[in-house]
Amino acid sequence: MIKHSHMSVHRIHVETPLIESLALSRRVSGRVWLKMEALQPCGSFKARGIGFACQRYREQGRKRFVSSSGGNAGLAVAYAGRQLGVPVTVIVPQSTSERAKELIRDESAEVIVWGQSWQEAHQHALTLVDVEAAYLHPFDDPLIWEGHASLIDEVLTAGLKPDAVLLSVGGGGLLCGVAEGLQKAGLSKVVLVTSETIGAESFYKSVQAGEVVELERISSVATTLGAKQVARQALEVSRTFEVIPHVVTDREAIEACLLFADDHRVVVEPACGAALALVYKNIDALKDVKDILLIVCGGAGVNYGKLVELKAGAS
Repeated sequence: MIKHSHMSVHRIHVETPLIESLALSRRVSGRVWLKMEALQPCGSFKARGIGFACQRYREQGRKRFVSSSGGNAGLAVAYAGRQLGVPVTVIVPQSTSERAKELIRDESAEVIVWGQSWQEAHQHALTLVDVEAAYLHPFDDPLIWEGHASLIDEVLTAGLKPDAVLLSVGGGGLLCGVAEGLQKAGLSKVVLVTSETIGAESFYKSVQAGEVVELERISSVATTLGAKQVARQALEVSRTFEVIPHVVTDREAIEACLLFADDHRVVVEPACGAALALVYKNIDALKDVKDILLIVCGGAGVNYGKLVELKAGAS
């Protein structure tokens, strides 16, 4: 049994497998490599950036962590807090599933339900921050991007230099981290293909408008993609890299999750299914790309039964 007191010297995240997917490679002309972030201890890539930021804030002497999140970010803060022995409060909007709240409480964090949307939960969370507490933003923090960049380091260490990286975008934290990792390695020519669901496409609309666009509301089942406005840095990435943004329907995202569960025996959220759907659909942007790195970002908010249920109700 590992004692938690020994854990604090380690990273919060684990190094995840990088596997070639024959099932997905058959769908496109190139090879698809999966970075299995769904296997992080808290179920998503958030363990990286948020774990890294939590460690930094604790080193700076912060005694409490406060987070606002529809699910995965809050779960990552709760997980990091438990590993580091720091108390955590997570503010979640009313749209957060019972399952997500339960998982956060299982990590010994306090859960407060506040507001209709993440924005409202976020505003309330800010009122709870004092000199002793660190506020962990779900995606808009340079420390978080720096932590997410470690994902690219692992891929390169494993010997893969991708021609394109395919990922889902919610608030843009993962995108900013991937861009930082690629830039650091001198790989700014790598094409970034992004995916969002219709009804949560704040990045897609921002890239088209050339400025940050705020959605009126989130109307997608992929609630963890539900940032009405992306980080300004995400838009900067679209100016330094070739970024090809895509949108898929909720139904396509859910179906991709079910196909992926059959192909790889791993369950992920519709937010992650958005990226998977681009391969299952074999979009034009992937034609003639030799090595595609697909970030399987994960998500703890669903189980297989829930995906089947969502598919029945999806348009």
